[in-house]
Amino acid sequence: MTEARGLNVAIVDYGMGNLFSVTHALARVGLPSLVTSSSKEILNADAVVLPGVGAFGDAMSALDGLDLVSPLRDVAASETVLVGICLGMQLLMTESEEFGVHRGLDIFEGPVVRLNPYDGQPERLKVPHVGWSRIFKDVKSKSPSQMNIPTPEGWSWEASPLSGLLDAEFMYFVHSYYALPADAGLAASYSRYGDIEFCSSLWRNNVFACQFHPERSGQQGLNIYKNLASIISESELSHV
Repeated sequence: MTEARGLNVAIVDYGMGNLFSVTHALARVGLPSLVTSSSKEILNADAVVLPGVGAFGDAMSALDGLDLVSPLRDVAASETVLVGICLGMQLLMTESEEFGVHRGLDIFEGPVVRLNPYDGQPERLKVPHVGWSRIFKDVKSKSPSQMNIPTPEGWSWEASPLSGLLDAEFMYFVHSYYALPADAGLAASYSRYGDIEFCSSLWRNNVFACQFHPERSGQQGLNIYKNLASIISESELSHV
């Protein structure tokens, strides 16, 4: 694919991300990227990707130690596209209950909570949740909800980075915790693990976040990166 000339995507390196896979996925859709822990490079980028694998508290400590907390909040408050992946999605929330209560970036209001292996399950769930699960536009219509998630309003699947994907598409997950947004209208998709229904992606203005790994989800995951490339390009053109 032809490289998007003039665009520069910063992949945040704080020692806890799957950087190679993300870099490769961006290259596949023609987006040049820079792996960096420099606040200046992050603030000057045309888009920022915050990946992550590991514990929430350790990740926030690493971001704080690199003085990246304020820059990431500034990116979210600007028109620059910000993408959170897996732990990166969770870090965008207000706080997490993983190994105690830890404050997050508070870009999306709401906590990060544990997948409860006994929550209404006929059999104990294996946690972490590892493997392929579907993403739905509205899982309430698929099965009874253990979380009583309201039907999301005010968002459009086709206007989000999920555009072109079928309802109930499979994506690859590796996680023990999930985000519980205070505003259900920000959910771009929901997923199920056992009888637990959870928000699997969020979308608001310039910020998109997903609990699944698009870069590990085959062609459909790559299509999300293609959509992001289009959104980033359109965003930059609007500023010219």
